[in-house]
Amino acid sequence: MSATIEFYLTQAGKCSEEAKASPLNQVRDRNLRAAAAWQAMADKLLHSEKLRAEKEAAIAAAKV
Repeated sequence: MSATIEFYLTQAGKCSEEAKASPLNQVRDRNLRAAAAWQAMADKLLHSEKLRAEKEAAIAAAKV
């Protein structure tokens, strides 16, 4: 199964909401760290997809 940006962003959002709802500092901090990790994964995947698209565009332009 391939992870998608939408999945990562959904998980980050869930963790952020759980952090806001938590009265416990440790739980809030854990959820904020998890949200940051999910966001970082989404950002990395988005960047990779952008680079892949640019590479494919360059290859297509070179064939013309």
